[in-house]
Amino acid sequence: MHLRVPMLTLLLAAMACATAAAPSATIAQQGRVVQDRDWCDNDWNDDDNERHCEVREFTLSPRDLIAVNASPNGGIEVEGWDRNEVLVRAKVSARGRSESDAREIAGEVEIETGGRWIEADGPRTRRHESWWVSYRVFVPTNTNLDLKSTNGSIRISDVAGRIDFRTTNGGVRLARLQGDVNGRTTNGGLRVELAGDRWEGRGLDVRTTNGGVKLYVPDGYNCRLETGTVNGSFRIDFPVTVQGRLDRRHFNVELGDGGPTIRAVTTNGGVVVERA
Repeated sequence: MHLRVPMLTLLLAAMACATAAAPSATIAQQGRVVQDRDWCDNDWNDDDNERHCEVREFTLSPRDLIAVNASPNGGIEVEGWDRNEVLVRAKVSARGRSESDAREIAGEVEIETGGRWIEADGPRTRRHESWWVSYRVFVPTNTNLDLKSTNGSIRISDVAGRIDFRTTNGGVRLARLQGDVNGRTTNGGLRVELAGDRWEGRGLDVRTTNGGVKLYVPDGYNCRLETGTVNGSFRIDFPVTVQGRLDRRHFNVELGDGGPTIRAVTTNGGVVVERA
C-alpha cells in the first residue's frame, strides 16, 4: 500500500532536519575542548595569576596546502602522520584583570579553519589584557605547508612537500623532512635533523639572522651541504673529503655521492655539524 504524503509535510520535515543539524555544525566550527594541562602550563610564569588556557581540537579533511598563521605571539608545531585527515589543536591563552575576565577573553577568540589560513580572530584588549593562540597540527605526510608567526617558535617533523615558513623572535626545529623546504627566522636558532641516506626532493634552504645553527647528519648521507656564519664559531665533528670550498666559517662540500643542496646558514651565531 502506497501513501501519498502532501508536499507541505515534506517541506516542513526537511526544514526541521536542517534546523536540528545546525547546532552540530556550530559545535564543529567552535571545536572540541580537550584537556592538555602540560601544554597550557608551558605558557605561564609564577606571577601570571589572572589567566585562562583551553585547548580546542578540530578535524579537517586533507588539503593540498595547510597554511597556519600564529601571529602574534603563538608557536606552531606540525607533525606528519599516516591518517588521511588533518587534526588541528589550538591552545587559546588569555590574561585578564581577573580569572573570569581571562576566561571571557578566551571565549571570544575564534579559530578560523575554513579559509586559506588557519588563524585566530579575537577581541580588542585593554591594558593588562592579552590573548594568543599556538597550534599543534597533524597532517598526512605528503602535505604542503605555509607557516608564519611573530614571537613564536616553529617545529616541523615527518613531512614531505613544499614547505615555506617564516618567524620573528622564535627558534626553528626541523626533523626528518623531504621535499622543497624554504624558511627564515630572525632572532632564533635553527636545528635541522636529517634522516635516511639522502634528501628526496629539491632540497632545503633555511636561514637565521641572529641565532646559532645545529645540523645533524646521518653517517653515509648523500647531499651537497652548505652551512656557515658571518659572525660566529664553526665546528664539524666528523671528517669529510673536501671537494668544494672550505674556510674557517663557511662549509660548502659534497657528501657521499652528492645530491640536492642542504643549506642552513646564519649571520650572527655559531654553527655545529654533528652526526645524527
